[in-house]
Amino acid sequence: MLSRPAALTLIVSATLLLAGAGLAIPAAAAPPVTLTPVLAAAPDIAVANVQAHLTQLGSIASSNGGTRRSGTAGYTASVAYIKGKLQAAGYTVAEQTCTSCTYRANNLIADWPGGPSDQITMLGAHLDSVAAGPGINDNGSGSATLLENALVLAQQNPTMSRHVRFAWWAGEEQGLQGSAFYANALSTTQRGQIKAYYNFDMVGSPNGGYFINHITSTAAAPMKAYWDSLGLQPEENTEGAGRSDDYSFERVGIPTSGYAAGASAKKTSAQASKWGGTANSAYDSCYHQACDTTANISATVLNRAADGVASTIWATSVGGTTTPPPTGCTGAQLLTNPGFESGATGWTGTTGAIGQWSSQGQAAHGGTYSAWLLGYGSTHTESLSQSVTIPAGCSATLTFWVHVDSAETTTTSAYDKLTVTAGSTTLATLSNLNKATGYAQKSYSLSAFAGQSVTLKFTGTEDSSLQTSFVLDDAAVQIS
Repeated sequence: MLSRPAALTLIVSATLLLAGAGLAIPAAAAPPVTLTPVLAAAPDIAVANVQAHLTQLGSIASSNGGTRRSGTAGYTASVAYIKGKLQAAGYTVAEQTCTSCTYRANNLIADWPGGPSDQITMLGAHLDSVAAGPGINDNGSGSATLLENALVLAQQNPTMSRHVRFAWWAGEEQGLQGSAFYANALSTTQRGQIKAYYNFDMVGSPNGGYFINHITSTAAAPMKAYWDSLGLQPEENTEGAGRSDDYSFERVGIPTSGYAAGASAKKTSAQASKWGGTANSAYDSCYHQACDTTANISATVLNRAADGVASTIWATSVGGTTTPPPTGCTGAQLLTNPGFESGATGWTGTTGAIGQWSSQGQAAHGGTYSAWLLGYGSTHTESLSQSVTIPAGCSATLTFWVHVDSAETTTTSAYDKLTVTAGSTTLATLSNLNKATGYAQKSYSLSAFAGQSVTLKFTGTEDSSLQTSFVLDDAAVQIS
């Protein structure tokens, strides 16, 4: 798992797309898939086999200076080990070089033949460790869990109702770099084909808990159903929010979920009562340390995660009769007047910010109207907002185009800011540091708000000197 400061400062430029278009994927026709769990059909994943993979990753680290950090020989050997296993099992496997990663290294992408190419379940884990240690829980545990699930899927060779893709990411510990490189390069069509991305980061913590990303979302339903069947009473993964590779997919509007067992945060007394373990101690006391070895794993926690992954794959992607998405999830656009061409219609707040600004040096992205927040060079606050209702069971994505124009010259300090919120949740914060010559498109998932009405708000704050302008246009809330 990435440390929080690096996660919050992630800025990645993605220039290469591989798996979405370059891999040969059979395009057999299949109807949409239901997310109703089919727990009995999922195979048991032998935890001993997962641990055997962890032993191999530990040996690789020991032979390469005690680390599998991205860009090192230990990381390269880890990729080779997993790639060899997958190729032997019949996967279409490709390496994608992350040219924007701090340490140049390869993502590993593996596709199982079968299932419709426009209906993809994707599962991923970061393969790199920190420099300080071998990274067996963080994140050999997630990597080995996915590898064994991939091998069992190949062995079972069931009829597929969705296409399944696995990924092992480089550069997570430097800022989610490998996964962002991949996700940011997907076209709009390719993003829409990935119906859910599931992430597994630290799923064997020795004093572990049972955490699920976006636990109330549609994507999380089969994962929660399995752990509920074991009476585990899982909780939302608040410690890991925005700190692992699922965030790269969430940022481009793809529904996400995943399992985690906890990192450096401490287990509460209530959690110890229902899950066992030691209260007021870290879930993983060897987090980002040299002691993160094969001894730093709970076989029980690891086994429950591995079996939950299998249950999720079978529930979302294997055989059976399928049902269409809920009524209303038809790709409709929910915002009123999304391109501001009808002036202030549908928007509240500083509606005087909406207008035709091309004669003042701020051209619209599309049409002739846009929303121009700030740009005074003095202390100001302006905002625009609109409420939408997202149908239950639907995925939803907020997109908009923004041009940041600033007289600020600093490259380190965010003096003027644009904050994008959905209700009380902050989706993004842009600033004078994001200034550019043209528009950039931003995309954020709203799927966590399915079945709710939520107010989307753009709030700009400017300090007492040197103007920064945030020009917004062509917004949309798309459901699917």
